Amino acid sequence: MAEKKEKEELSFEESLESLEEIVKKLETGEVPLEDAITEFNKAMKLAKSCDEKLKNAEESIAKLVKENGEMVDFQVEE
Repeated sequence: MAEKKEKEELSFEESLESLEEIVKKLETGEVPLEDAITEFNKAMKLAKSCDEKLKNAEESIAKLVKENGEMVDFQVEE
């Protein structure tokens, strides 16, 4: 089941949770080198996925829809 979950697209929250687990494991210093490299590579993929999801969310939040359906950039008036 865990293998199937890895192949599916994880949510941001699931990716972040997995990333935190890997960091905790690596911080113990008790992980053999080969395993540490594998875990590090997984962590980098998860971090990239989280970054992309955050950028996509930021882009969609930065747009407003006018009454006519036109998308415009969000601007804060001071």
